[in-house]
Order: sequence, then C-alpha cells, then structure tokens
Amino acid sequence: MSDHKALSPVEKVKELSRGLRGDLADELAADTTHFSSADAQLLKFHGTYQQEDRDQRRERRGTDAEAAHQFMVRCKIPGGVLDGAQYLVIDELADRYGNGTLRVTTRQGNQFHGVLKGDLKATVRAVNDALVTTLGACGDVVRNVVSCPAPMAGGLREQVLSVTRRLSDHLLPRTRAYHEIWLDGEHVAGGPPAGEAEPIYGTRYLPRKFKVAFAFPDDNCCDVHSNDLGFLVVQEGRRLVGFNVLVGGGMGKTHGKEDTYPRLADALGFATMGEVVEVAEAVVKVQRDHGNRGDRRHARLKYLIDAQGLDWFRGGVERHLGRSLAPPAPVEVTAIEDHLGWHAQDDGRSFLGLFIENGRLQDSDDRRLRSAVRRIVETVHTGVRFTPQQNLLLTDIPDRRQGLVERILADHAVARLGPGTLSTVRRWSMACPALPTCGLALAEAERVLPDVITELEGELETLGVVDAALTVRMTGCPNGCARPYTADLAFVGRSLNKYAVFVGGSMLGTRLGTQYADLVPRERLVATVRPLFERYRDERLADERFGDFCDRVGVDALRSALPVIQ
Repeated sequence: MSDHKALSPVEKVKELSRGLRGDLADELAADTTHFSSADAQLLKFHGTYQQEDRDQRRERRGTDAEAAHQFMVRCKIPGGVLDGAQYLVIDELADRYGNGTLRVTTRQGNQFHGVLKGDLKATVRAVNDALVTTLGACGDVVRNVVSCPAPMAGGLREQVLSVTRRLSDHLLPRTRAYHEIWLDGEHVAGGPPAGEAEPIYGTRYLPRKFKVAFAFPDDNCCDVHSNDLGFLVVQEGRRLVGFNVLVGGGMGKTHGKEDTYPRLADALGFATMGEVVEVAEAVVKVQRDHGNRGDRRHARLKYLIDAQGLDWFRGGVERHLGRSLAPPAPVEVTAIEDHLGWHAQDDGRSFLGLFIENGRLQDSDDRRLRSAVRRIVETVHTGVRFTPQQNLLLTDIPDRRQGLVERILADHAVARLGPGTLSTVRRWSMACPALPTCGLALAEAERVLPDVITELEGELETLGVVDAALTVRMTGCPNGCARPYTADLAFVGRSLNKYAVFVGGSMLGTRLGTQYADLVPRERLVATVRPLFERYRDERLADERFGDFCDRVGVDALRSALPVIQ
C-alpha cells in the first residue's frame, strides 16, 4: 500500500478498528445519545451517519442542554430495485423509527432521517430482515452501485442490472463486524483480534468513498461521468457487447481551495460483460494502493489520476489483471431520460414514473404521495425502483390495471404527469438534504429549492422561455451530493443564505459548469440569473439547451450582464 509520511486521523481509526468493529458494540449498548468521534467514523461503513438537528442547535445555544443527536440510516440498493414487500417494510420503518418520510437519494438508495441511538439496531435489523443491507452505503468503500432502473421493453436494462447486483455483492466488505454488531452474529465482544482478511480493501479500506455507475449512451440518467468508475454500454443493434470503462470522475471540491475541483471521468478501456467484475476490482485495488491517505481532500481517485496520468493508471490496472485492456469503443452519450409517466414493459405490463420533489417521499395536507404509493404497492403488487434523479418507478403494472393506479393517485390528490402539471425546470431540479440534518451544510438546499424554482418558473414565463430545457441543482455545501457541477444551472452553498452560482454544464452530464457569481444571497438568486435567460431568449440557436448556450457564449461574456448585488 501507499506509504504516505503522515496518515490522516481517519486512516488510523480504520487501521486499528479490527475490521470496522472498534468499540461500536459497547457504545451501542451504552445508555448515551451518541457515539465517540472515532466510532462515529466507523459507523459510516455500517450505513449510518451520526448527525444533529441543527435547528435545535440554535434553540439550545447558551443553555446546558445536550445536542439533539440523531442518526441517518442509508439503505444500499443496487440499481435502486426493490420488490413490493421490501418497499413496504422500508415505508413502515419510516414511521416506526424515522421522521415519517422516505428520502430517495441521488444514488438510488433510501435514507431514514431522525433515528435515535436506541432505535439504531432495531432499524438496521429490520432492514436486513427484508433482504436489504446498509453495509457499505457510507464510508471509505464502494458505495451503492447505480444503474438505469427503468425496465424498458427488450431486456437490455435488466442485463445491466444483473451485472450491477453482481458487482455490488463482489465489492462488499468481507468483515463479519456488521453481522456481529447489528444482526446478533458471534463474537460481539470483539471478533478476531485483527479482523478478517479483506482481500479487496485491506486493513485501511479505501482512502475515500468510491462511486460506481452503469449507463447507456442514449440514457445517461446515472450521470456516469461523475463517478470514480463508470461503465458505458456498448451495443450492436439490440445486443449488449460490453462497456467502455470510465475512471476519475467526482463532484466534490472545497471552497477557496483551487487544488480541489470537480472532474469528469476519462475513458480507460473496454470490458465485456464477463470482465466487468475483475476490471472493477483491479481499478479499486490501484486506488487502494496508491490513493492519498494523508489528506482526505485529495483522497479521491480523480486526484490520483491527475497526479500520475491516465496511462500510468491503466498500467496499474493491467498489472492486476495480468493482461492489457482493450481500447474503448467509439461511443458517447447522446441523451438522458427521467422515466416519468407511463412506459411499456414486456408481457402486457407497464411502469409508471412518479416525480418526487428533491426525493422527499412524504404526505402533506394537500397531497398524500407516500400513502398513494403504499396503497398502489399493496393493491396492485407492483415493484418499486428509485432513480438517480430522486424519483420513483412503480413497475410490473398489468396494462389492464393502469386505470386503477390512476384512480388511487387521484384519490390521494396526486396528479399524474401530463401537459401543464409539471414545468420542465421543476421536473429536472434536484437538491441535497442540507439543513437541518447534514453536518457539512453551509446553507439550505432541499427546504428552499422548491420556492426558488417557483420564482424561476415565474421569470421564465414572463420572459417567454418556459420551454427552456435545463437541469437546476442546489447543494448546501461544495461536496456536490446533488451533482451540481454537471447541471445547466446550479446553486452551491457558500455560507448561511449565500450561494455560488454555476452555469454552462450539460444536461447530458458530459460537461462541467463554470462559476458565474459568488456569495449571492438566497433572495437574489433568480434576479442574478435573469439576465442570462434574457440573453438566452434573444440569442439562442434552434433547440439549444440553456447550459449549451451559456457554454457557447462563455462566462466572461455573460458576466457583463451580471447585476450588482446590494
């Protein structure tokens, strides 16, 4: 493994953890509201983040009250695919142990928010009883492997989902700590003195989180170029030939640190269906052995590739494989889909894509979305799939029962997707949770983006460009969990109620945006970008997307119309 002169503190915690055990079992049994900082790091590998309700933090400031500790539990769901019974278990757990909502993530998982420490073990156990896991959903390992979840007619998506599941299983940690601590396995007191052998990860696991995605050239719904490792489908007619292997993508950066940056993945080579698992393992091992373990800001794969070069990296992968990689095929991304509305499956069945604003599946006074989904799953016995756009697909619906599904939606005040029901700009918007649960958030995201979109909808209508095709994304910090840097328009939290504005990304996920303005107050966001849409209205080419227009004109030229922020 790489021998950096000074390991980061997290590296030392991992190395001494005895296979991710640490003191988690003892701390879990203790009558406290939270874990120590070291064990909170290990907790991530088991699928849980220790958090604090930051709204209550403000209320408790200056008092002797303990912090309002709570936990986020994340399910690892390869390709976002659940059967109906699994979904109903997760839905029920949201009420029993969480805050009454499900949170669909941009990586096709589910998050329970507001879980208390005393309910952690019961939550994780119940998830596993439904044959879903939380192991490796967080931490310095391969996270949830994402893939297009749409069960389109023809079967190609299902072929890719099968290798997605196989790869996810192969890259799970081998430690028994998870089963011991959460599922009442043996050796709860500590397990083997040094932990089990981890043939892929080693004693320190990976230097940083590692993301993997599968995508199609005509449907990059997974934003494949933003991942550490991507597989882009190569097909001949309706036959799957294999995948172009992409490496080095990643969204995170740090404000004010120019040596940190988002990056799109490069084409490394080609792999057949049968070679995917061994190629992925080789890529992971090169990152394991050579990634930066001294500075977590530079620990992602993208920095290793930029430091050593793509050819060097390919050589490392080929040494692990014992052979050369075939060159990539001449394939590029041409389209993206969100899979909303009705679509045909095979065998007289259909699936229905439902818009879930910012992934928060919940009931409100005027729209009982979560109850509607539960009723449909119970009545029609559908499957459920989460999408990388934080939406939800109800699958395997017999065509003759489409009317019943629509009646249930109407009874719960959920309008099906149709003309005038959802603007383009809202349909393609995404936000991370940010405040009050995320400890890294500098500004709001999920709680304010709906109102920002409403303002933007009004401006676009006034300007006569409601047909503008664009992705709008907002994050509470620069780590980029909602993939803001590939969006046409993005707002990235800089400080309380202030944002950096990025423009010029590609709706296809194949180009990064550029910072257009900085430290823009929340109430000035739409006013700040209005001049861009005025120019877009007057100067766009036929069928030109907003991000493509901004990239063509250039940010320097666009800034000439930047309003002065008072």
